[in-house]
Amino acid sequence: MKKIPFVTLDEVRETVKTYPTPFHIYDEKGIRENARNLKKAFSWNKGFKEYFAVKATPNPYILSILKEEGCGTDCSSLTELMMSEACGITGENIMFSSNVTPAEEYVKARELGAIINLDDITHIDFLKECAGIPEKISCRYNPGGVFKVSNDIMDNPGDAKYGMTKVQMFEAFTRLKELGVKEFGIHSFLVSNTVTNDYYPMLAAELFKLATELKEKCDVHISFINLSGGVGIPYRPEQEANDIFVIGEGVRKAFEEILVPSGMGDVSIFTELGRFMLAPFGHLVTKAVHEKHIYKEYIGVDACAANLMRPAMYGAYHHITVLGKEADKAEFKYDVTGSLCENNDKFAIDRMLPKIDMGDYLVIHDTGAHGFAMGYNYNGRLRSAELLKTENGEVKLIRRAETPMDYFATLDYPGLKN
Repeated sequence: MKKIPFVTLDEVRETVKTYPTPFHIYDEKGIRENARNLKKAFSWNKGFKEYFAVKATPNPYILSILKEEGCGTDCSSLTELMMSEACGITGENIMFSSNVTPAEEYVKARELGAIINLDDITHIDFLKECAGIPEKISCRYNPGGVFKVSNDIMDNPGDAKYGMTKVQMFEAFTRLKELGVKEFGIHSFLVSNTVTNDYYPMLAAELFKLATELKEKCDVHISFINLSGGVGIPYRPEQEANDIFVIGEGVRKAFEEILVPSGMGDVSIFTELGRFMLAPFGHLVTKAVHEKHIYKEYIGVDACAANLMRPAMYGAYHHITVLGKEADKAEFKYDVTGSLCENNDKFAIDRMLPKIDMGDYLVIHDTGAHGFAMGYNYNGRLRSAELLKTENGEVKLIRRAETPMDYFATLDYPGLKN
């Protein structure tokens, strides 16, 4: 899949007159089109709803765009609940999927009328005491063992801290029914960033089978099944992208084969996608400011791992385009680095790129999810601005860059006050 930036060199040159690099920029047109395709892919299910994973891109302007496209939010903390509320997203348009949850967060979720997704069976009594049990609730399932989609994609749910065992799911549904719950949901997340059309249908089949057992043995009404996230994107150009229409059709087949014969054709399908919804529609734009010639060739840019930590944290690949040199041959081998006092602060290692000159602008692709969101202030580095390229091509500031005074704001020290 060829990686083509949604901003041009001329557009960046114009933008930096107002907003200097580095900055994250998002493509509104691409976001809206992607949300509409997801909705079409699952249009066969009357109650389908996408709950965007706020943790991926926690910006109210982004949430508002997705709200306009019919999406709710998947929240996992108090501040994410507050941000959703500020965007007018409340009630059952919020899915609250949290773990090791403080009481105040359950209280806020109940206040907003959010659907609560319980991570552990012990949280039943905890929720009962601090906020009360609602009439509609979900439980998170962890099947344990190893979940394998293909030879390249597998994960080990048995090592994950999330969810309940199968035995606990039956216990939880029975207990919650006794406490007055009338509608139930099932949720599960087993594998991250899958680039295959098989994951969702496989997961759906497993959850659909579990749902029929829970309905029969616990005599409960299951109103929704939440497939959560895990549908990924092709970070590398040689990878083939997921086809959301093929994925939707695979889930539909499992639905009709398993749920419909069990009299559960009214079950709504929910998703909680973050990376799939936003990652391809965000760039980190940075400028080459230094070059170093020692044992390797280094290009130093004005962004660092504080702006995008995935390469440093996971060794994750993010494609890089040198703006204005898209047609040039990639004949130079570079490590592209930031300025942190950590040797893993590298956006690329031994990457073949066109010749980079000082002042060149680099687009780091697929940073629309888990990019700005994972930023931090190590070395006193400040979080950059977030910009939105609107549908009409204008560039809008949706979060200003931090200043030193922001960094010092929580310090009560005389010499660091305004």
